[in-house]
Amino acid sequence: MSGWQGRVPTDAVELAGLVPFAGPAPSTQADKDARRARKVVGSLTEAISRSGLGDGDTISFHHHFREGDLLILQVLAEVEALGIRGLTLASSSLNACHGDVVGYIERGVVSRIYTSGMRGTLAARISRGGLLPHPVQVHSHGGRAALMASGELRPKVAFLGVSACDEFGNANGTSGASRCGSLGYALVDAMFAETVVLVTEQVVAFPNTPAVIRQNRVDLIVVVERVGDPSRINVGATRTTTNPRDLLVARRATDVVEHGGFFVDGFSIQTGSGGAATAVTDYLGERMERRGVKAGWALGGITGSMVALHERGLVGRLLDVQSFDLVAASSLERNPGHTIVSASEYASPAAKAACVDELDVVILSALEIDLDYNVNVLTGSDGLMMGASGGHCDTAAGAKLVVVVAPLIRTRIPTIVERVTTLITPGSNVDVLVTDYGVCVNPRRPAVAERLAAAGIKVTTIEALFARALEICGRPRAVETTDEIVGVVRYRDGSVIDVVRAVAS
Repeated sequence: MSGWQGRVPTDAVELAGLVPFAGPAPSTQADKDARRARKVVGSLTEAISRSGLGDGDTISFHHHFREGDLLILQVLAEVEALGIRGLTLASSSLNACHGDVVGYIERGVVSRIYTSGMRGTLAARISRGGLLPHPVQVHSHGGRAALMASGELRPKVAFLGVSACDEFGNANGTSGASRCGSLGYALVDAMFAETVVLVTEQVVAFPNTPAVIRQNRVDLIVVVERVGDPSRINVGATRTTTNPRDLLVARRATDVVEHGGFFVDGFSIQTGSGGAATAVTDYLGERMERRGVKAGWALGGITGSMVALHERGLVGRLLDVQSFDLVAASSLERNPGHTIVSASEYASPAAKAACVDELDVVILSALEIDLDYNVNVLTGSDGLMMGASGGHCDTAAGAKLVVVVAPLIRTRIPTIVERVTTLITPGSNVDVLVTDYGVCVNPRRPAVAERLAAAGIKVTTIEALFARALEICGRPRAVETTDEIVGVVRYRDGSVIDVVRAVAS
């Protein structure tokens, strides 16, 4: 009799319903080796088959490689080859590099899309109508996390591209060749997807630490040649700028930050995407050193410029949901004060706490802003989708001082309009507009206007700026649309705040 047998009284009432130990499963070294490697499969096809993905299911992705993403199209090619159709594509965002998704929609592989935004050929084709059988659901970054938590958006399979992981699935964005930095959006997918597939370029020795995506969340691992091109992370909306107009707007926005009432030791800040918004960071350091002010922390998409402030001791901590360039990506590896937050921690209104609710100042861009300070960052003056909701309405809802930066005119089209084409962020959450022609303050924030005027900053009205724009380029022709709804704009709490109608051809 083995040492464990006979120890359990099988007739004890206290053990009713419990199963007695029957002995350990037979195990050889080969068995142990097989268990260690059980997650690593030979191909995407095998991973898709083992995941149980079927018609009508939801597949999700992150967009940390931005314009360098290579994974979505790889997966869709394999899915189509397996004959799977009618999928919901749920990527945290879609970019110009995803133009070939149009073909997968036309052939019935993809029938629904959830995303924070889209650009390029895909966006233009959907905007013209007659392509997708269901409207695109456009959400914010925090709103996506909330939709996952509520169960409305629940991926059957999440395909998460990482540059390296170990055989159990411990992964981060700072190991391997194709480093993208933060994996803040991917963390939400790893939490809520039924099956998590890591798609990686390299399997490294266990344990791969520090792990952002952890082994207990990972089901399968596939090795491919490339998951993304990190050199294209800062292409487009996250670009740096040398445009004199953008730099003028950035300097004026920095004046607003300095004198808006929250520029004190320990303040917190986020600078959003767009040339002028990201350029604010470059000017901020000069003001901080001159005034002897240090920021406690910075949030959001982190840039190399924000890393430089951190390394100069001007910003205490960096909370990174998305690295906007390779400098920020590499900083995560060497700076202990630079840490990753998930999209849920960052901005979800369904989370028990969100970082945006502790923000003092946020700098945000705009495609359009209207006379009620409502902001559009999704559709262009031609009515076509070309941007993203992103964290715009999330941060505007939380920050104490919300500064929107934009040129007065783009390609002879006014940025200030009577009514925005698409509403993303309500004007009640916007405090200041900074343009190359002047600064105006929402009437609901008279104290801010008084502070800026006292500092010698000339403040005008949004109506005056609107009139000036019309003097320069005239009143633009209204966009003609059809009755077809091609996009449903979800506010961060999941409610519908607007719709996008198809542009008439």
